[in-house]
Amino acid sequence: MYKLLALDMDGTLLRKDKTISEENLRAIQKAKLNNVKIALATGRPMMGIKKYLNELGLITEDDYAITFNGAVIQNTKTNEIIDQNLITLNDVKYLYPLSKKLNVIMHVWSPDTCITEELNPYVKLEHRLNGTGIKLIKPDEINTSTPIVKVMFVKEESRLLEAMKHLPEEVYEKYTVFRSSPFFLEFLNKNANKGHGVQVLSQKLNIKRNEIICIGDAGNDIHMIKYAGLGVAMANGFDDTKRAADYITKSNEEDGVAYIINKFILNCE
Repeated sequence: MYKLLALDMDGTLLRKDKTISEENLRAIQKAKLNNVKIALATGRPMMGIKKYLNELGLITEDDYAITFNGAVIQNTKTNEIIDQNLITLNDVKYLYPLSKKLNVIMHVWSPDTCITEELNPYVKLEHRLNGTGIKLIKPDEINTSTPIVKVMFVKEESRLLEAMKHLPEEVYEKYTVFRSSPFFLEFLNKNANKGHGVQVLSQKLNIKRNEIICIGDAGNDIHMIKYAGLGVAMANGFDDTKRAADYITKSNEEDGVAYIINKFILNCE
């Protein structure tokens, strides 16, 4: 019996218009009535998922979310952090010259602000989706007391894929590196990923690995898909994400989350 369902948001739970379908919402509510814990596992900050947590009824002292792709795991009501793995300003200073060399834009994330040199379409998108602040300064101007959650290299997909070909091997040794969307390449603490987040949360909830379902679509979901008892990729997912999965569900436009809940939790498919 499955007891924990960890859900990616963009490209998985959410449709292209960033809404939760009625079918997905009904299925999640039924899963909750069957004593299944639901946890959103996302690259977004907590402030970027609050409205969805409210819609899903997941803001209690017993509810948790995996945010910033596993760098921060926290209670959704109290915001108490139960685990976090951040990077440092030294990491920012290491990655900044590399971003210039590869001709990509660099975003530096503190818990509630995206820091970047220029006002670009991608930071505007982050602000629109997550309601986070924007700070336009150079990396060497960041205050030393600022907590750094992650760094992102940002560019249109073709340019980003080309840049990835030229990343030094030591970057992969120093950081958790993945593409969370076609135009976002992320660098996190080596110990930070959604799989780690699901592991920490399942241990807190005393839930076994084989009692967990994780569903996602992109490169940032692979760690948790591999960790889960049942790892599920969306039909609209990246090819490498599908290869990592035990099962491929329907797309995010076809209520793929609800399909998995009905088939493997409610046993009504």
